[in-house]
Amino acid sequence: MTDQSVGGFSSASLAQKSLDQSTNPPTPAHVLFSGNISTKLPANRPDVHQTGYAAWRNKDRGLSLFGELFWNVDSYMYLALRVKSDGRKYFVNIQTDSIVESDIHQHRLYTRYHKGAEGPNSPAQWETVWIKLHEFVRTNHGIVTEPQSEMLRQKVKSFGIGLIDRQPGPFELAIAAMWATNLNERGQVDGRTGWEEGDQGSARLSEVTLEKLEQKAEEKRNMPDEKKSFRERVPHFGKVGTGDTEAFR
Repeated sequence: MTDQSVGGFSSASLAQKSLDQSTNPPTPAHVLFSGNISTKLPANRPDVHQTGYAAWRNKDRGLSLFGELFWNVDSYMYLALRVKSDGRKYFVNIQTDSIVESDIHQHRLYTRYHKGAEGPNSPAQWETVWIKLHEFVRTNHGIVTEPQSEMLRQKVKSFGIGLIDRQPGPFELAIAAMWATNLNERGQVDGRTGWEEGDQGSARLSEVTLEKLEQKAEEKRNMPDEKKSFRERVPHFGKVGTGDTEAFR
């Protein structure tokens, strides 16, 4: 989507790119979000006061026999993205099954190795960005809403990225992957569920998660057996004369 929906002149496309092993390092398969931002106002729309934006999001998941399908990311701590950026002011957008349908949770996509980060002519590099899900801010039409409320993580409708810096000119952002995870940038489990059994963390980085879980399981196996108290071993002790005859059957 772009401001062309209100008569603006920005353009954008989302193109799929295949794996390229001829580069060093190899370029992963990705989608390329690119286009041109224009802040020109439409001449025949006096009601339009701002243009200069572009965005994309995934398609809806559809319906099942039980209603609309959502993503449930409630057990995860981060949204991770593998990107290569031109350094412009992109925002990550998450839409949930909110009472106000136009509410969007947003967070700035901060990158370290974007184009020009290490010098005027330095190229963009692939990098992984971690964003804590609880740090997303609820907005409506780009304006922060008050009072803030926690994101409904159990019912996420869509993930997407938008460019709203209103700076005229071309833009280009490559996205190789987006995923929910409990593994931080050091490869450590850092989630709501901690190291509980069954916490698989990120499916994309399962080898690290399984290693951590096996380490935790080994620690539990090496712990000495906990001795039960007398009350736990003889639960009915002291109940004589209470009228509770069921305890002696």
